[in-house]
Amino acid sequence: MSRKCQLTGKKANNGYSVSHSHIRTHKLQHANLQWKKVWWPQGKKWVKLKLSTKAIKTLQSKGIQAMAKQAGIDLNKF
Repeated sequence: MSRKCQLTGKKANNGYSVSHSHIRTHKLQHANLQWKKVWWPQGKKWVKLKLSTKAIKTLQSKGIQAMAKQAGIDLNKF
């Protein structure tokens, strides 16, 4: 499983660590991903997804069905 949100597609961001002497080294800023079991009312079952915390907050307002449709995901496969 990749480090990517299954609903929003968020993934790591390339960045730099900058030292006191201004030496820049590459680093990855990973998305805050969590495994979350979400109740899917239309399918009448629990769906386990790897979601970013931003997606979890959006999920509460939009709903799982609308977000999955927008992302083009078939929830029957989860």
